Amino acid sequence: CYCDTNEAKKKAEIDSLNQEISILEAKIEELQASSGQLSKQVARLDKDMKQNEHDRTMATAIREKENAAFLAQEADLVSAIDQMNNAVKTLAEVGADQSLSVAADHTKYMAGFEGSLIKLKSSVNSALLAASAFVTQKQVAPVNAFLQAPFTGSYSARSGEVVGILKSMRDTFKANLAAAREAEARAEEAYDKYMEEMTAAYEEMKKSYESKQQQLGDNDDDLATKRTQLEAAEEQKAVAEDFLAKLLEMCAAKKQQYEERVALRAQEETALAEATSILNSDAAFATFGGVSATSTGGDGEVLKFIQLRRSAIRVHRQSSQEEGVRRQRAQAFLQSAEADQGSAPLLTRIVSMLQANNPFKTVVMEIGKMLGLIEAEEKADFQQKAWCDKEREDTNAAIERATNSIRELAATISELNTTIHDPSTGLLAQIEGTEQSLTENYNSQVTETKDRTEENMAYQKDIANLVEAEALVTKAIEVLTKYYAQVAKTLEVPVLVQVAKASGKDDPAPPDTWEDTYKGQSAEGGHGAIEMLEFILKESKAEEEKAHSDEVASQHSYEDSMQELKDSEATLQETLVNLKATLAEKQKEKKMKEEDLEKTEAEKAALEAYLLKIKPGCDFITENIDKRKTSRVKETASLESARGLLQGSAVYKEAEAAAHQESLGECQSICEKSDEDHADCKACLAKTSVPGYCAGHPGTSGC
Repeated sequence: CYCDTNEAKKKAEIDSLNQEISILEAKIEELQASSGQLSKQVARLDKDMKQNEHDRTMATAIREKENAAFLAQEADLVSAIDQMNNAVKTLAEVGADQSLSVAADHTKYMAGFEGSLIKLKSSVNSALLAASAFVTQKQVAPVNAFLQAPFTGSYSARSGEVVGILKSMRDTFKANLAAAREAEARAEEAYDKYMEEMTAAYEEMKKSYESKQQQLGDNDDDLATKRTQLEAAEEQKAVAEDFLAKLLEMCAAKKQQYEERVALRAQEETALAEATSILNSDAAFATFGGVSATSTGGDGEVLKFIQLRRSAIRVHRQSSQEEGVRRQRAQAFLQSAEADQGSAPLLTRIVSMLQANNPFKTVVMEIGKMLGLIEAEEKADFQQKAWCDKEREDTNAAIERATNSIRELAATISELNTTIHDPSTGLLAQIEGTEQSLTENYNSQVTETKDRTEENMAYQKDIANLVEAEALVTKAIEVLTKYYAQVAKTLEVPVLVQVAKASGKDDPAPPDTWEDTYKGQSAEGGHGAIEMLEFILKESKAEEEKAHSDEVASQHSYEDSMQELKDSEATLQETLVNLKATLAEKQKEKKMKEEDLEKTEAEKAALEAYLLKIKPGCDFITENIDKRKTSRVKETASLESARGLLQGSAVYKEAEAAAHQESLGECQSICEKSDEDHADCKACLAKTSVPGYCAGHPGTSGC
């Protein structure tokens, strides 16, 4: 009917809308949670990208500083090599001009080469100054001695030894240049590799950042769409619920009207039955036969009461009493069961039907439907309980696994954070310390080289002064010695002789200062000029030897220190490359673990939200399933008992028999004469001939 159809339709529509609303709300919560997670990821990616840019900027600054130092060192070495080449070339030319010298003291006037020697001294001094930080004192001393010897007009051909030393020094410079270039190439390669890894990591983070930004935008669009759909669904649900409320109210009124009409119809049928019995009496037939209105009608047409069909409806007072008793017993039984069970809608409905004097057949059919509903309800409860148990067990297991994964991932991330950011042992701290050590190492090399250069310059100046002083003193000694020798040969002093006089008295003796030989400042045993000059020359040579030995010791100490610094620098550079590679790997691993952690946390949150969502329904079925089962058992027993009472009544049986007879239709008379299993009855019901029916059913009785 209209009420049942529209009520079922609207309830189904409301259930569908409730399901749609639940799905939309869950989707909105999911989108909001996803947007929250994405926002955190975007913020972390932005921070990591900025840190990556900062690290690359710092690495570039350090590389530029290292490259600038290398270029300066390379320029110094290249300049020193060029100057050495010029010095070797100049020495080779001069040595070739003096190839006829046969002894160290061979005297040959060099009037034509004085300019070349001055130029040679300047060139070699420049080369030694440029290379002072890279050669040993053993190499420098012979060259200095060669250059610092005073030019007296004679030349000693020692250019061969000096050229060999200069070539050895040039080879050392070339080796140092090659080593510096190799170290620069390694540093550049390590820098390029580090920048490649960091750039790749940055591009990957940028790609992920843009992707997550796009996801955030898509989530916002989806969220707006879902909210619009949710509002529309809620509005439709409100309209449907309003319509259903009005429909139920209207249908309840219509039901009451229907029940009133049923009662009136029953009373009408009773009155009609009574009237029919009156009209079917013999007196009525006699009376109606003598009345024109009942025999011919008003227009002369014959109108008669003709019995067209016989209905086997028997109404006995005894059956009516039995029906009332059984109806009351069933009603009382069901009311008692309803009182025991509390709220039992099905029993209440049957009681209402009995109170409304519905036919037993209708009540019995309704009881059958209700028993089917009870059975279906029990099956649904069992399936719902099993589903809840399985869902909770599986979801709790998944939550436990997610919790364990979160704990492990958090521990791993914490360990990686410590590995990277620990202020004492972290990779960043180690890289910073290594870079600081490299800077200090470089500064130490520069400082020591500068100090060594200044010390060597002071040494050269001191040696130059000492050599010049020795030359001057030697020349002075030679001049004085030559002078006093000439004086001793050429100067004659008259000798005074005492002669005794006749008087017997001697002449007066000369004074003590009167000497017969001129010695000047060369007197032995005194502090003469030559003795003083010889003392000065001796002390100057001793001072020169000490300066040489001190310079050699300082140069050896410098070389040892520089070698240690170079070795330490190479080790630090290698360590820095390894640390930066390890840092890139750990940062990549940390990023992956953080993404896994966020994903696992989101999965856990979704699982927990799902448990909360199914909790009300599952808690209800878990807590009430036994009670509901017990109530259904009692309700089923009550309905079965009521149905048994109703089906056992004669009225029900007679009504069933009458309905069966009426269902035979035109074949009723044939089936009454013969058994219903007879071929005649079967053929009539099948609307075919007996031979035709028997042909298809040869085993039927009567064939």
